[in-house]
Amino acid sequence: MEFPDKYKILDQNVLSKGDYSIVPIRYEDRLDIMKWRNEQIYHLRQSEVLTEEKQEAYFTNIVSKLFKSDQPDQLLFSLLQNESCIGYGGLVHLNWIDKNAEISFIMKSSLEKDGFEKNWSIYLSLIEVVGFNYLEFNKLFTYAYDLRPHLYTILEKNGYKKEADLAEHCYVDKESKSVVIHSKLKGDIYLKEASYLDAELTYSWANNHNTRQYSFSQKLIELNEHREWFQRKLEDINCLYYLCKKGDVEIGSIRFDVSLDEGLAIVSYLVSPGLYGFGYGKKILELGEKKVKLDKRVSKIVGYVLPQNIASCKIFSKLGYVLELKEGRHMYIKKTK
Repeated sequence: MEFPDKYKILDQNVLSKGDYSIVPIRYEDRLDIMKWRNEQIYHLRQSEVLTEEKQEAYFTNIVSKLFKSDQPDQLLFSLLQNESCIGYGGLVHLNWIDKNAEISFIMKSSLEKDGFEKNWSIYLSLIEVVGFNYLEFNKLFTYAYDLRPHLYTILEKNGYKKEADLAEHCYVDKESKSVVIHSKLKGDIYLKEASYLDAELTYSWANNHNTRQYSFSQKLIELNEHREWFQRKLEDINCLYYLCKKGDVEIGSIRFDVSLDEGLAIVSYLVSPGLYGFGYGKKILELGEKKVKLDKRVSKIVGYVLPQNIASCKIFSKLGYVLELKEGRHMYIKKTK
């Protein structure tokens, strides 16, 4: 059959991030999706095993009609890595009046062990663009049986907050199941762990003129040099590295390099060039403090600032850091315990 490949309601139907992309759900992926759903039926709201006949009827009679609707009740996508489908999901139970939707996603079963966090995080970053930017919805949420606590950790790392913990909320297969709901609002500001997909973005920030003028090294950085440095930081267990996002927009970053001998966390943060003057620097440092205070190894946060970086000096002072002078630099210290 000739299957649609564009949703009428979306001006842009394909979104990419590195080697990954989401595209309107493809007819050619239907049997893989059926297989994954049957293998993972234990955590899905699926009451019976799917057959090829049922899957064919679903794609023909239900899914194909979504593409032409002005207000579909769901938008489904295939998640691709280098054009190969590795998962699928979408925004379901679309509420066009209250502007909210549930996020749905499952991945290829063989990737669940080693690729669970990475694929969930990439998928969330892409589907949020659809929900928050294209549909201009205010809230996205997940609704999950309380069976996979490792999923909640990933959601919270990506800025979702636990909204409800509903004990024995559903009755499935003759037994009750609890439900956990996580949600994110369009304007939320939050930290997410940096990943290798952020290398080029952080490179553009680091090499910006406004950033370099307040750096201890003024020279420009080579891209390969930055990539190697960035990868080392991601692999360093003594480095806590986060990007700060407002909704789906990256507004800055913060990094803590932990010194085990002294219990220090040396902080380095920056605001995305072009977003100065909105108070984001203070918010990034506040959110970073909350993260590093959870690390039992750390007893002090230390920040080094050039004296001419007046804005950063003011932020550290407002947040209760004590100023000391060290080798021509301002050194701000704050105890975490």
